[in-house]
Amino acid sequence: MDSSIEGDSTTRTELANRLFFRLYQCANMLHKTGSRAVESEGLTTQQWAVLGALSRPQACAGMGVGELARYLMVSRQNLAGVLSRMEGAGHLRTGTPAGHDRRSRLVTMTPAGRRLWRAHALPKIRSYYDDALAGFSVNDMAHTLHYLLKMLDNMQRLDGGAGAAGARPR
Repeated sequence: MDSSIEGDSTTRTELANRLFFRLYQCANMLHKTGSRAVESEGLTTQQWAVLGALSRPQACAGMGVGELARYLMVSRQNLAGVLSRMEGAGHLRTGTPAGHDRRSRLVTMTPAGRRLWRAHALPKIRSYYDDALAGFSVNDMAHTLHYLLKMLDNMQRLDGGAGAAGARPR
């Protein structure tokens, strides 16, 4: 094998290893520092993600549990515990049948959950974003998002399309 090609392969592998390790570190730090940012509201990063998904205009009528799991790219089993705790805290309601399938349940934010999201969590989340993205220009953020979405598409393909392409947030 040509040594320049092998060198390129080695360099690519080393860069890929560093990239995925940094993503792993970022995910861990997001969980740690993001949870700290909203803990005074009794929220975790998982609950923040659920409230964020349900706060979107296209989800104002709620989302089916399966649809929410696909959107967040988590298993229904992992989501079930989060939803149960959030329902117990009065942030969500999960009892309404979703459309024509009477077995599927719709997840909706309660008025108290919506107030918590808008008045208390969002200001803290915006401050967290400002701090976490310090030094990033709008262009930097757009480029980062572009490359993360490109990687996410590849990972979804590896997953066999388990996370529907249309389900990912843009």
